[in-house]
Amino acid sequence: MQAGEAMTGAGTAEPVLAIQDLSVSYFSGDREVRAVQHVDLELRPREVVGLAGESGSGKSTLALGACRLLRPPAVITGGSVVYKGRRVVEGGLDLLTLTPRQLRALRWREIALVFQSAMNALNPVLRIRDQLIDVLDAHLDLSRDEKRERAAGLLDLVGIPRARLRSYPHELSGGMRQRVMIAMALAVDPEVVIMDEPTTGLDVVVQREILQHIVELRERLGFAVLFITHDLSLLLDISHRISVMYAGHLVEVGQVAEIQRRPAHPYTVGLLNSFPSVRGPRRQVTGIPGSPPDLGSLEPGCPFIPRCGFAAPECRGVDMHLLSVPGSPPSHVTACPFVLPGAAQPKLLEPAGEPGSRT
Repeated sequence: MQAGEAMTGAGTAEPVLAIQDLSVSYFSGDREVRAVQHVDLELRPREVVGLAGESGSGKSTLALGACRLLRPPAVITGGSVVYKGRRVVEGGLDLLTLTPRQLRALRWREIALVFQSAMNALNPVLRIRDQLIDVLDAHLDLSRDEKRERAAGLLDLVGIPRARLRSYPHELSGGMRQRVMIAMALAVDPEVVIMDEPTTGLDVVVQREILQHIVELRERLGFAVLFITHDLSLLLDISHRISVMYAGHLVEVGQVAEIQRRPAHPYTVGLLNSFPSVRGPRRQVTGIPGSPPDLGSLEPGCPFIPRCGFAAPECRGVDMHLLSVPGSPPSHVTACPFVLPGAAQPKLLEPAGEPGSRT
């Protein structure tokens, strides 16, 4: 699959999910860790939006916060999350204002989640059939036979033999467990499916098969997908648009072709260079030096400064607002106002204390 090749059908329709100015913090005593800061993200009907970044960048916190699934000490400190599906009232619903009862009715029926650890997400003492039927019981009024047949049909949908309905999670392979989670997410025909690292821990062959299933199911059933991963190379194959996140901020957003061919933020360039290409000539995989910053003690300006080969004193004044990339369509925006796409990559900085660094 070429980038975006199998992804058709997402147009310029009104967003089915609009996250606006969302901020989430974790509090410990008088210490505040700002995990998500003023993030805007839109998902249109039938569209696949990829959300990429290293562990600790705030991706999962953003998704769980948008669905009101975070627990203390996490606090949503600002923003809105408006859902406009075909089964809701005109004007949409702001998830941040709903009651617990309203949220229970909306989750899974309208917005479903596929968590990154299927073995932990599935109940180890319940058979697969019972877990699928539990979702159906919560949202649909079906007879016992209808629920059993629908549960079997869900396994058909993701390519698992019906005989596995009687299996417990530990009797399935990692790939099959992940397919069960996808089947469960699609059980009651949601319009939005959030997939949080759904292929983590799987070998590349199984990973590819699951991605292909996601592509085929989206085209057949017409749901929209927010796909979260640290592996930017995966998103180049399955997404319409990609948002890159670092230290709680979105640092670049664009169409797949824009991100792949004209990355504008040094962090995006670093992510692209961190994974080997499966096509084309061989190239050196460089990676990004250092580690993500401590979100509880960020310095002013761009949080990527300590790891950026382009860093300059002016970067301390960057406010992390997304700006249009010169020479690109308006949909391509970046938080770096100084580095142009295609700029020669300087020698990467060496983090202090590591081989080759100056002390």
